[in-house]
Amino acid sequence: MKLDDIKKLHQKKYRQSLGHFLVEGEHLVLELEKAATGNPHWQQAKLFVTSTYEHWPSPWPKTIISDRQMAQLADTKTPQGILAVAPLPTDKAGTSTAGGKAIYLHEVQDPGNLGTILRTLAWFGGMRCLLSPGSVDPYNPKVVRASMGAIFHVPLETDVNLDSLPSRYPRIACLDIGGEPITSPGFQNHDCYLFGNEARGVPEEALTSLGTGRFTIPGAAAVESLNLASAVNMVVYELNRTLP
Repeated sequence: MKLDDIKKLHQKKYRQSLGHFLVEGEHLVLELEKAATGNPHWQQAKLFVTSTYEHWPSPWPKTIISDRQMAQLADTKTPQGILAVAPLPTDKAGTSTAGGKAIYLHEVQDPGNLGTILRTLAWFGGMRCLLSPGSVDPYNPKVVRASMGAIFHVPLETDVNLDSLPSRYPRIACLDIGGEPITSPGFQNHDCYLFGNEARGVPEEALTSLGTGRFTIPGAAAVESLNLASAVNMVVYELNRTLP
């Protein structure tokens, strides 16, 4: 891939047309290398480094570029001098295992929220992340950085329509202020846990048609709502806390 093409990977349309995305910085490159040991898909990455990292041991082809070229390719203002160009996964190529339960995010917009959610799912393991159409691109550099490499370890699907869920997950749960507490015995018996857009949630008619079970995170209600990533974190923790 030419350097001019790599510059374009900051934009979603070029990530899709060129089939690759950027992985920038030591930590993320190390996480990608770790993921590649168990998943052949990630073994197709290519490394670009400045002279500072020319002796970096890597299983991938390595190209040495100037500091000026690195500054043009990188998404951060002060790049470390190392980045990888990784192939976009197919829905099932991104990880080696897929869990039985899923988190579904409806039109999530904030890159930091999505990155944090992926870190939580990677920490606990055993759950899939499904993104609706209209969600932030998970291969946006900001999401990749916020995930701290978790994006390489979580089964991830994009452009999953809401109305496709019942055919895959018979029991769907969502958060609702008037629902039962997530500590209720039946909470962990669902297959898919649905979370809405940060500002608008999920349309009520969609929740009704899906027949979702409704649950809430008990609190003092001093504020109107929880941050999306915080809500997902609490739900995933509760699901794992109650495992036998």
